[in-house]
Formats: sequence, structure tokens, C-alpha cells
Amino acid sequence: MNDKNKQENRRLELKVTPNAGRNAITGWRGDVLQIKIAAPPEKGKANKEVIDFLGRTLGVKKSAIAVIKGETSRNKAIEIEGMSREEIIGKLKTKS
Repeated sequence: MNDKNKQENRRLELKVTPNAGRNAITGWRGDVLQIKIAAPPEKGKANKEVIDFLGRTLGVKKSAIAVIKGETSRNKAIEIEGMSREEIIGKLKTKS
């Protein structure tokens, strides 16, 4: 498997709703994970909270998670080191 395929295997598409009452996974729409984040969408606060929340939820270090697309958008792509896409989705589906 080449490096590009490895990266795509760890990639996850998100739809983030900021300013929510609490952080929560609200479900899936196709292959897109829907999450609510309590932090406001200013100065990277929501992105930081997305990383913190997913790190706690998946049991991985925050440093293993990166926003790779959509820094200023509700539609984001993240990449998680050390887990396959199947492992990521399997853990998240049990939490949603």
C-alpha cells in the first residue's frame, strides 16, 4: 500500500456544529460523521475542541489527530495516526 492510500485509510469526513450545549456525536449521514461541539467557531477554538473530543472518544493522543481540510468550515476532513479507517468508524459507531 502506498503512502497516499495509507493516508486515505486514516481520513474521516466530519460535519461540525459549533456552539452546541455540549460535545456529542449526533450520528452519520452517509460516510460523514455529524458532531456537535460546545466551543465557538472563532480563533480555532472549535477545531481544538473537535481534536480534544475525538481524542477522548477514540482513546488516542490529541497529537495523533489533525484537521487536514476545512479549517474554517463546518465540513472538515481529519486524519488519525495509528488507526485504520475501519477501526475509527467501528469505535465511533458504538459511541453514536
